[in-house]
Amino acid sequence: MVNVHNLTVTFNGEDLFSGITFKLEKGDRVGLVGKNGAGKSTLLKVLSKDLPSDGGTMAFDKDIQIGFLRQDIDFIPGRTILEEAYQAFEEIKKIEVELEQINNELAERTDYESDYYVDLMHNLEEKTTRYEMLGGYNYQGETEKILQGLGFQRADFNKLTDTFSGGWRMRIELAKLLLQQNDILLLDEPTNHLDIESIIWLENFLRNYAGAVVLVSHDKMFLDNVTNRTIEISLGQIYDYKKSYSQFMLLRDEIREKQLQAQKNQEKEIKAKEELIERFRYKATKASLAQSLIKQLDKVQRIEVDGEDNAVMNVRFPISKEPGKIVVEAENVSKSYGDKHVLANVNMMIERGSKIAFVGQNGQGKSTLAKMMVGETDYQGNLKLGHNVQIGYFAQNQAEHLDGEITLLETMENAANDGNRAKVRDMLGSFLFRGDDVDKKVKVLSGGERNRLALCKMLLDPFNVLVMDEPTNHLDIASKNVLKKALENFEGTLILVSHDRDFLQGLTEKVFYFKDKEIKEYLGDLDYFLAEHKLEDMREAEMKTVVASEKSSEPKSGKLSREEEKEVKKLKNRFSKIERTIADLENDIKKMDDQLAEDYEKHAADGTFFEKYQAKKDELDTLTEELFELDDEISSREG
Repeated sequence: MVNVHNLTVTFNGEDLFSGITFKLEKGDRVGLVGKNGAGKSTLLKVLSKDLPSDGGTMAFDKDIQIGFLRQDIDFIPGRTILEEAYQAFEEIKKIEVELEQINNELAERTDYESDYYVDLMHNLEEKTTRYEMLGGYNYQGETEKILQGLGFQRADFNKLTDTFSGGWRMRIELAKLLLQQNDILLLDEPTNHLDIESIIWLENFLRNYAGAVVLVSHDKMFLDNVTNRTIEISLGQIYDYKKSYSQFMLLRDEIREKQLQAQKNQEKEIKAKEELIERFRYKATKASLAQSLIKQLDKVQRIEVDGEDNAVMNVRFPISKEPGKIVVEAENVSKSYGDKHVLANVNMMIERGSKIAFVGQNGQGKSTLAKMMVGETDYQGNLKLGHNVQIGYFAQNQAEHLDGEITLLETMENAANDGNRAKVRDMLGSFLFRGDDVDKKVKVLSGGERNRLALCKMLLDPFNVLVMDEPTNHLDIASKNVLKKALENFEGTLILVSHDRDFLQGLTEKVFYFKDKEIKEYLGDLDYFLAEHKLEDMREAEMKTVVASEKSSEPKSGKLSREEEKEVKKLKNRFSKIERTIADLENDIKKMDDQLAEDYEKHAADGTFFEKYQAKKDELDTLTEELFELDDEISSREG
């Protein structure tokens, strides 16, 4: 599909990466990993042709379609969610307009025998066939299914995209990409704005994706569940293995160990030969042997050990004075944004030393409650902080509030006080901003580097309660591991809003689940919550089944005779059989649509293909009509 050879990209006069070579094949699901600033997003931009390279070549298969999930999204105002999602079907929408024009013209004309009328009919048939082949009768259902998988409710479908936040707009853009059936999907941090349930849905979707997927993600569990290949960018080079992330890291460590051992053995051999050369060099009888050894050394290919970037930030959250036993207490707290009710009569108590995760779908009030605690939004009801509570708050968009036009050093010095201003260089150094880095302007930093700076700035003020809203967005895996370790060692009260399962695992001891304006408390870590939540969902489904069953078994007002009951039973059996057959036919037709889309010329050349295709469609139409008739008859007999 794509052949990349000796690719080089230069940034500010230095090679970001150079001479990298790899291929992408159908079925590859590649995790593109590396430190913040290593060049992962840049490589995606080069592959999508958004950005030119500074050297090397890229060869693409003919007519290849590439979908790229960019971080910047620009929707046309005035479209609903459904209308925007339907933009994925450009050709289908164009044909719909053409079909409507043809049908309107046919309805108005009466010259049925004219050549023009015949041409119109022929054009209608061609357009209809193409429309069916592209999945014109299925795209609306597919769109709704994917939008719901990404967390949208049916009630949202006809709302304007302008009314949704950047995170939700990113979901709409992702839905469009998933609907387009691209040959290659390039996804830059697709899970950043997704809740846990949507992430699990996306994992299942991508595992079954027919084309190639290249994704940048710092979610270790997501990478392990989706990818079958990992490409790491490190120190300007790539390391490429057909393994998921965790397997890749184990393998990389093994390979590096073997390289180190081989290098050590080679160095011993070289040293021994150099000593012999030095000993024999000036002896006439041994001079030829010395020359032979020198030639051998010249031919030795020195073993190199893969470069390893071991630099990690150093984070420690010092605790200020000890607060009272109760740090946050809420009584009948409610919050609405206009007509939208987010939280209703919430009661909650958080004790000193608790480590709590806020989880649930986006829009259920997690960030809102965090903002209430720090006084950033108003509410109804009573919410009070305990004695001596000092809150450190890391907002979801914390990095966006940094001034891009000033330097890193100025950012820290402006926020510092007389007591810690002298320490800001050391603090920046512990967050990997060293030497001349501190004189860079904030606007040139990557997303992960901005998050690191925002974390560093937050430590300038003391606190004993730490509220963090999606702190791992854009942070690389190594930085996330360091942050997690620091939070494990934090002796104060921790409240985390996060969708990162790997990050939350083992970090919190209590989960608050936000759903339908309420909060439910689970005593246990995230794994316990997910297991319990799955059971509850299953029980809910079972209860719905029981209720439906009880309703269907309720006696009717007009009792049927035994013969009538037998007849209705026969009709219902026939109805069920037709339903199954219709499902099979729809599946067969969809497969044939996919075959046509994949290689139209090949199947068009097969004389029997369209015959079978049309026969299945005719049978589907007949059975659908019979199904409606049966439904009417059953309803009329049962009264």
